[in-house]
Amino acid sequence: MTDEERARTEVIAVSVDPPEQIQMMKDRVMEEYNVEIRYTILTDADHRVIDRYGLFNPDESRRRPVPHPTVLVIDRDGVVQWKFTEINYRIRPENDDILAALRRLQNS
Repeated sequence: MTDEERARTEVIAVSVDPPEQIQMMKDRVMEEYNVEIRYTILTDADHRVIDRYGLFNPDESRRRPVPHPTVLVIDRDGVVQWKFTEINYRIRPENDDILAALRRLQNS
């Protein structure tokens, strides 16, 4: 990703976890992997955002509103231009696929 592409792109994560748990996760990632999470992680405790995008996982066994793991590319008007959702949280999209979606959006 070029510097110009970075300047025009914002990464945001959404979690149902409260801020304290998000910070604990960030600290654990730093401690275990020596990686600093530098993107914004928003708290969606009442899962309004999760519900808006239809990501609620009704089969979650932990008895809390955990969404299906999803990556969205959303344009400046709030329209989803690309989406990857997977039931298995271990399966994630390839970085190249996300970058390609971002570049298509930036070139349109």
